[in-house]
Amino acid sequence: MSDTEQLQDIPISTVDSPSVVLELIHQLKIKDVMTSTLLTGEKSQTMRHIQALMRENKITGVPIVEGKVLVGLVSTEDIINALDKGYIDSLVGDKMTKNVIHLQDDMPLSFAITYLNKYRYGRFPVLNKDNEIVGILTSTDVIRNLLIEMNREVLRLEKLQKSSGAAVPSTFSEMEFATAHYNFELAGRASTEIKKALKQRNFDPKLIRRVAIACYELEINQVVHSNGGIMRCSILPDKVIITAADTGPGIADVNQALKEGYSTANEYIRSLGFGAGMGLANTKRVSDDFSINSALGSGTTVRSVVFVNSTKDEN
Repeated sequence: MSDTEQLQDIPISTVDSPSVVLELIHQLKIKDVMTSTLLTGEKSQTMRHIQALMRENKITGVPIVEGKVLVGLVSTEDIINALDKGYIDSLVGDKMTKNVIHLQDDMPLSFAITYLNKYRYGRFPVLNKDNEIVGILTSTDVIRNLLIEMNREVLRLEKLQKSSGAAVPSTFSEMEFATAHYNFELAGRASTEIKKALKQRNFDPKLIRRVAIACYELEINQVVHSNGGIMRCSILPDKVIITAADTGPGIADVNQALKEGYSTANEYIRSLGFGAGMGLANTKRVSDDFSINSALGSGTTVRSVVFVNSTKDEN
């Protein structure tokens, strides 16, 4: 995929959008909005054949597969290069883009929005848990389905309007969520629910954003790097405490792990767009008080505190 195919950002934030939108983008799964009808190519075909396929079907990219396994992708940029450099009759397997960033079908829609805004590609192949290609997701898929779901939600809220006027929840609250290794289907749920609870209690938007960043980073860290764990949130009148305790392998060098860009993520996680080595660093950056305890073989516990009256921001 290439610069010529990059798009403008989808105007939806996975952090500070209205709560109704946040709920939708975490409830909907990529498999709910992706295009399941696939046009694919093979390594033994020529680039010219793929060019004709793209032109006839008015598409800008073709996944290359072996059986149901994704092995590459041919984009508009690949075709342009093939024409310019005179190898349009070369085999696809020799000229295709081989390192393809993809999504998984059970990921929340929020992941797709993050990917589209981060990489700004026109499409992403979607794989299932067996690493078989099952669909393609584009920005058009995201926007169209979100509009449909938002319309349904507006109608539902209108029906519930008569029951409005419920009392504001108590400021104090304890919340707890479980995470599991590589379970992207539930990833993001804790940060979404915690943010919603803070908004219901009329906390300052800047505080909510900082807590959401810390919670999301720690939650994803558990999903990616640990064997699973617990995310706990204590909402107090003067502070919000996020505690992430996992049963993972532990961290060999905590100081090294806190450095921006340091990561132990494997190639699979990097192919999903994670593993940038910013999770713990970002959490520490937005926290007023931060601590981490880890032992090899015994798991890791991270504690992030954001004070209500803090003047610190997420930068």
